[in-house]
Amino acid sequence: MRVTLLSIIVGDQDHALSFYRDVLGFIEKENVPAGGARWITLASPLEPDGARISLEPNAFPFVKDFQAALKENGIPLTAFQVDDLDSEYARLTAAGVVFKGPATSGDAAMPKMATFDDSCGNFIMLYETPKEARHG
Repeated sequence: MRVTLLSIIVGDQDHALSFYRDVLGFIEKENVPAGGARWITLASPLEPDGARISLEPNAFPFVKDFQAALKENGIPLTAFQVDDLDSEYARLTAAGVVFKGPATSGDAAMPKMATFDDSCGNFIMLYETPKEARHG
């Protein structure tokens, strides 16, 4: 079993596509009509044929409630791994991304991490895996 698709709940697919593609740097893979919305997937530029994220509209009230409850409680919807958190933090801050606070320093039990507002209704965590724990 492997992870190939992760859904990101969004209120506005156009805005989310712009943010995830143009600000974060993901590569657009699919963008086709699907019912009253679109099937939009993106991939990491580091693994363009790897796992994808799907920008899922929060069309159902229970999804909007779930998304709002996570954000109101400061809980990230998901997390993305980066090789150099300080560089990503600086790059994204310069691009206008708002972080909840500075990156943590990390320790033996927890990786170095920082959480940002994706401007689509979610907090997303970035974390840096220690060099000795990286695969590949």
